Amino acid sequence: MAIVNTTVPITSEINDNIITELVSTYPFLRTEMLTATAFQRPVRALIFGTGPRKVLFTAAHHANEWITAYILLKYAEELAEALRTGGNVGDQNAQTLSDAVTIYMVPLVNPDGVDLVTGALPQGGLQYELARRLSENYPEISFPDGWKANLLGVDLNLNYPAGWLQAREIKFSQGYTLPGPRDYVGRAPLGQLETRALAEYTELVNPALVLAFHTQGQEIYWNFSDIEVPGARELGEAMAQASGYRLADVPYNSAFAGYKDWFIQEFRRPGYTIEAGRGVNPLPLEQFDEIYSDNLPLLNIAATGNFPTPA
Repeated sequence: MAIVNTTVPITSEINDNIITELVSTYPFLRTEMLTATAFQRPVRALIFGTGPRKVLFTAAHHANEWITAYILLKYAEELAEALRTGGNVGDQNAQTLSDAVTIYMVPLVNPDGVDLVTGALPQGGLQYELARRLSENYPEISFPDGWKANLLGVDLNLNYPAGWLQAREIKFSQGYTLPGPRDYVGRAPLGQLETRALAEYTELVNPALVLAFHTQGQEIYWNFSDIEVPGARELGEAMAQASGYRLADVPYNSAFAGYKDWFIQEFRRPGYTIEAGRGVNPLPLEQFDEIYSDNLPLLNIAATGNFPTPA
């Protein structure tokens, strides 16, 4: 029986239990703790492989995009089981992949916010009421389904030092001047425990590439500012072709202060935001199998850095 059960909305407790069971079942998987949030929920990494190429995949930066956590957890389980049995995941042999690549996965970057959206916080409890009060700053946003931020009301994917002042100017002009469900950039870049820990972990891993899974739109964002990263477009085009998604430039109003923006700026290496699925967030779990099927070949291409050369 699969350890990763994708029929129930994920919570921080479910995420922790899955990671613990995966590491126990497959001793060649490892886990590391990046930080604990302001409300003491852990942000954990799950690690597969021992190869010299390092890649870092992240998900659930935004609370109501929690379905993306399952992409990485399922991928980790399939890789581990294939390694145990000598099999493949998609078109990749797990042993060959393990020997060539080390894959670092952070499925739940925003466990506090996810617990709010998926119902793990009891209504009337202190944390739920804190979020509800912050949501009153933006009554037009549905609560809690419209919640993207952490429980302090900061949008984690607008909290990186890569055009943060531009992001602040844009979001303030749109009215997002106070902590709330979405689009508040915080008081300073890397001002949140989650963003600071992920930035530090990225520096420690020093990956060749990062992915940040979001929903929705079936698009892949690949660029930041006018920085030219050799091979980034070509790799992005290969991932787009494999997934059926569209390689796209980021809309200007969303073009600053994100995790992949910061990575491209600081490392001058490929970084991608994957907008998985389609519809209105939070996406229903009924869409997960399609999302995973679309993204599995993309994950393998990102992991290896190898893709077919067009004829």
